[in-house]
Amino acid sequence: MSKITAMLWPQVILFGDSITQFSFQAHGWGAKIAHKLARKCDVVNRGLSGYNSRWAKIVLPRLISSQRSSDIVAVTVFFGANDSAMNGSFIHRTCNDCHVPLEEYAENLKEITRHLASAGVSADRVIFITPPPVYEPIWEKECILKGCALNRHNSTAGQYTQACVQAAAQCGADILDLWTLMQKDGQQDYSVYLSDGLHLSERGNQFVAEHLWRLLESRVANLPFILPYWGDIDVKNPESSLLCDQ
Repeated sequence: MSKITAMLWPQVILFGDSITQFSFQAHGWGAKIAHKLARKCDVVNRGLSGYNSRWAKIVLPRLISSQRSSDIVAVTVFFGANDSAMNGSFIHRTCNDCHVPLEEYAENLKEITRHLASAGVSADRVIFITPPPVYEPIWEKECILKGCALNRHNSTAGQYTQACVQAAAQCGADILDLWTLMQKDGQQDYSVYLSDGLHLSERGNQFVAEHLWRLLESRVANLPFILPYWGDIDVKNPESSLLCDQ
């Protein structure tokens, strides 16, 4: 019998902080994208709760190398919710300060794109996602429960959003501007998209999944269905169906 070669499936890599890490929970935006791409592409969750762009650019070479870059269809880069925390504030009382100055945040995003390019992932396969808005009344209650004062402001998240949008344009990457879309001209009640004032609610996850899919769809449109549909398998000689190149 001839040697069987392992199949390497295309990948969409989700790189970000807790909003990405939690995206594979029930009704999460990452899980919804993975469901849409079943049998066509692996959706890989590389969300790192509590991380900022400074730490992200350090660990990225350990997560994505040139060895499989040709299989990567898209990479989402979703940081800023922690970078934009107030300087000297804490997410939790036992956590180090995760604030990153605005200019450094923008440069970190560019460095992330440069590393991806050096690994063979071109900018047209990169999608930046801005931080969502912060609903301060609810998030302040969460902060108090953790023993600290309000450590994020929506206006500051907006500044980091603009830096993210500008960095994407300068790098030639695509952009999903959640901060702007969720507030819709400043008249929409965006609190419905947030579970605790910072992280996404079920409705927020649905919102992200729908808008991200609009950016991903063209990138994955030509991916074939991997391995034959069960009804197409030759039951008398299944090897002829299951071991052939598609």
